[in-house]
Amino acid sequence: MGIFQDLVERVTAYLGDKTLMHAAVSAASNVIVADSEVDEGEVETALLAMSANAIIDKGYDTLMLETELFDGIGRVWTRVGRADNLSRVAAIAERSIEQRNGVFLIAADAADHEGISEVEHRALNEIAAALVVDKETLLRLAHVKPSIAP
Repeated sequence: MGIFQDLVERVTAYLGDKTLMHAAVSAASNVIVADSEVDEGEVETALLAMSANAIIDKGYDTLMLETELFDGIGRVWTRVGRADNLSRVAAIAERSIEQRNGVFLIAADAADHEGISEVEHRALNEIAAALVVDKETLLRLAHVKPSIAP
């Protein structure tokens, strides 16, 4: 990473990177509702995972993240809402691989709260495609069982 890009990312972290935060919230939302229910444990895991991201944590407090997460969850119940969430995820597709992997892993953590179901794997496939990341490699490296579903 170049010095200039590093500086921009550090400054953005302190100002709050809304695009990155929306990508993380939207990815987590699509996974949380993939099985047609909102599991409180998955929500808590997503919030914890987002707080573990240095850029998101420096720019947003837990209440702000929770509010944005529930907005994202509210969108998921319709096709247009799920598509909107995926477009928010894809908005960071040109960012560093570290940021894209981080957003994917936030969604994977939420999905893996009680094991990743087949429908959650499908949601993770869509998220990985939007982020242009390798789902299987990331899940394997993060010690999560790789695919149940293709």
